[in-house]
Amino acid sequence: MRYYKHLYVAESLKKKQKKIISKLDKGKFQLNICLLVLPDTKDNQLEIIDPNLFLQKNYPRRDFFVVGIAKGFEEALEILEEIVQNVYNETRGADIRSYILNKEQEG
Repeated sequence: MRYYKHLYVAESLKKKQKKIISKLDKGKFQLNICLLVLPDTKDNQLEIIDPNLFLQKNYPRRDFFVVGIAKGFEEALEILEEIVQNVYNETRGADIRSYILNKEQEG
């Protein structure tokens, strides 16, 4: 799993961010955590997924690019709204994928 340099983290998880990332990297169970990731397909902008799916034996293994971490689906939607607003404010567009990949390359 790779993490966005400017990772969006829900306010309620800021103090636990390193612990959550460590658990994600070790494949441990995460209660009520949602990840915002860039999907493999270029047609979609972002996906909200439950990292506990990775614990399933037959779940397809991918190298996820994590853009945000939230506590629950509602906070994931709030982070998504924040991302969309940031992208629009800076680009006057809605191409989230390109914006994130460009910001990642800039450093």
